[in-house]
Amino acid sequence: MEGLVLSHPEQLERLRRVCPEAEKAAVLAGDPCFDRMLAARPYRERFRQALGVRRGQRLIVLNSTWNPEGFFGNGGDQDVLPSLLPRIAAELPADDYRLAAVLHPNVWYGHGPGQIRIWLDRARRSGLALIDPVHAWRQALLAADVVLGDFGAVSYYAAALGTPVLLAAAGADRLDPEAPLAAFVRDAPRLDPQGPLRDQLADLLARHRPIPGPTEFTTSAPGASAELLRQHFYMLMDLPQPATPALLEPLPLPPYDPPRRTAPLDVRTRVRGAEVMIERSTGHPYDAAGETHRAVHEDTRDPGDLATADVIWRDGPPDDPRLGGPDEWTAEILHRHPHCALAAYVSGPDSCTVRTRHLGVFRLSAGPGADADPAAYASALHAWLVHGGEVPPGGATLRVYAAGGVHPVVCTR
Repeated sequence: MEGLVLSHPEQLERLRRVCPEAEKAAVLAGDPCFDRMLAARPYRERFRQALGVRRGQRLIVLNSTWNPEGFFGNGGDQDVLPSLLPRIAAELPADDYRLAAVLHPNVWYGHGPGQIRIWLDRARRSGLALIDPVHAWRQALLAADVVLGDFGAVSYYAAALGTPVLLAAAGADRLDPEAPLAAFVRDAPRLDPQGPLRDQLADLLARHRPIPGPTEFTTSAPGASAELLRQHFYMLMDLPQPATPALLEPLPLPPYDPPRRTAPLDVRTRVRGAEVMIERSTGHPYDAAGETHRAVHEDTRDPGDLATADVIWRDGPPDDPRLGGPDEWTAEILHRHPHCALAAYVSGPDSCTVRTRHLGVFRLSAGPGADADPAAYASALHAWLVHGGEVPPGGATLRVYAAGGVHPVVCTR
């Protein structure tokens, strides 16, 4: 005895047309993968926090199936990813967007983890997270605000969850034209690889309305796959089913993986009194406005970047004996790099210690409702001081504008 498991009667109808002799083996049993995602929906915010997504940020998940015509393709003339990745990092402000990549396990297997990481090294240093292709892709999909993908199943799952999908590779000739996935690919919004990315994402989010097709055709038995599958398995074994409920393993909470940007950042700021508007990215978009300075992580790949940095920062525990603590490290940085105006030691998700060349040491901490990268707070303070800002003995509060919100930052000596 055998069983060909299908998730929807639509698949049974197509099977009957193309291979009628296989119909007797077909079993309608729903979709356990989708059922696990449905059960984990209440934990979306936890999955976002695991990826270090902050309030107001949009999580963009790049997804590719394992096909030469997929988003992560063969590098030919039609492959948009090589030119798209550096533009994504340059055009999407770091504090407004979090980027993650979900690559099919066969992409990892076919090229090897080392090669994948080499190809994506520049993007990773600009803040791209590489998602575990077996254990964490569903959680990333649940956390996503937008999926930038192709004709693979992950894009279809995203649409079934109601998440906006922008197709970067259609691959229509790879699909059964009668399949619901093919209909979705024909109708889904397309990425213009030459057009402004930020505008396209904003337009997608503004116009998005969940479509019923993917949700309807992903499974005909939402939440019931475990029971249906167990029923079939025990029938094949000719054994009675257990009396206990049939349950699927819950999706685990992935390890904490916040962005770590070691590529130099172009920082644009506009200062009005104690208000500082800030945008940071690994490049300077042609239409970007504001005064500019350069912020560089101490672990930048090219040490020459530090010689031209206005702000140098690093992150780590405040009691790290290798660095001597925030006060010692910031003093060492200003001594070693005479062009640097401010050194910032990020010691937690909402605080940092900064040392300026002429005004000494300050502590920056998030005020009520603030939730941005403390390295952005340090750059905001630098811009404010350049504009003549002064911190009185009792401290000052800056209002940092980033990710569509306002973040009060308390600055004390």
